[in-house]
Amino acid sequence: MQGSANLNIMIKAARKAGRSLVKDFREVENLQVGSKGPGDFVSRADIAAEEILREELMTARPNYGWLAEESGEAPGTDPTRRWIIDPLDGTTNFLHGMPHWAVSVALEHKGEIVAGVVFDAAKDEMFYAEKGAGAWLNDSQRLRVSGRTKMIDSVFATGVPFAGGKYLPACLQDLARLMPVCAGVRRWGAASLDLAYVAAGRYDGYWERGLKPWDIAAGLLIAKEAGAIVEPLRAGQNLLEDGHVLAAAEPIYNSFAKVIRDRNSD
Repeated sequence: MQGSANLNIMIKAARKAGRSLVKDFREVENLQVGSKGPGDFVSRADIAAEEILREELMTARPNYGWLAEESGEAPGTDPTRRWIIDPLDGTTNFLHGMPHWAVSVALEHKGEIVAGVVFDAAKDEMFYAEKGAGAWLNDSQRLRVSGRTKMIDSVFATGVPFAGGKYLPACLQDLARLMPVCAGVRRWGAASLDLAYVAAGRYDGYWERGLKPWDIAAGLLIAKEAGAIVEPLRAGQNLLEDGHVLAAAEPIYNSFAKVIRDRNSD
């Protein structure tokens, strides 16, 4: 796919940050790690990757705003556009030597995500999309959601809250209802890749609560552009602000949504 100038900037930045992360991933046992809270770690690799992204993106578009996991929010002189960044989605996987993590870069324009990149550097898989132009993997593979029509044949993904998190009881109830009627549930610990995998037809659906904008901004667009139905778990909410997400291929969306929404949950 021939992308816009902004998309090409995003892909270049994600690749550069990904290369830096791969170098540190090979020496993961030597990383200096500080704790941000139970089960939530920050590494020097994470911070270095964000610095690379900031340099690349803000040098190219210095007037855009900025929202990132580590450095927070900064308004731009152009109030209509901002970058939304997760330099290392799947930090816990990274620090445990598991090759399932990603760099996530999204561009928001007037409150809407218009371009997104999720780069799985360990596997050299670049997922990307622009509004209205479809979703793609690497240079030329068009992404399409799965065509499965039966729940019992479908595999779903979620994030199980750690260390007794707020949404753990709701998630356990979801699993109790969903697992008897599907082919399986995966918990791989990187929301951006979960959404990209829905886009690629590897998962048939995904849901999770309490996510941050940088966790999902790029992945939401990639999934939508591949044909997924992506909605707030709670009707009427803004996905980026609420962070409760439900996404699935159209043939099984209604059945999946009914199972997950079949309770009064916050």
